[in-house]
Amino acid sequence: MKCPFCGHNDDKVLDSRSVREGEGIRRRRECLKCNRRFTTYEEIEELRLMVVKKDERREPFDRSKILKGMITACEKRPVSVSQLEAAVEEIERALYNRGEKEVRSSEIGDMVIEKLRQLDQVAYVRFASVYRQFKDVTQFKELVEVLDADGQDR
Repeated sequence: MKCPFCGHNDDKVLDSRSVREGEGIRRRRECLKCNRRFTTYEEIEELRLMVVKKDERREPFDRSKILKGMITACEKRPVSVSQLEAAVEEIERALYNRGEKEVRSSEIGDMVIEKLRQLDQVAYVRFASVYRQFKDVTQFKELVEVLDADGQDR
């Protein structure tokens, strides 16, 4: 495995663990040249899920895009990366469990919004405002009012 720090191609595996209920393996590695540690994931190659974009283009599903968007929404919020990774895994599992070859990007976005709503309301509003392309403050107010109403129902 190529070291992400120095590019050297020789390392040793320090630890291997099963992840996602046995669907993958997490390996902790150490570069034999620079001695820095890094983590890799190994998983079964599944049937590629294609994402249908708004303009009808299709591209392979990429879980890292979801994680990146969620990390951005949760910046400076009390949400751990492990919580976000678990949410992404749940979204990915739900998508693959459908058994469909294609999914609309809007469906993925809705799933992300719901996970963020459960994790952190500020992150939820941040993501929703970008994802739904809010044009003015009125749309923010409406979203916050829905959150307030939901909070009162609990």
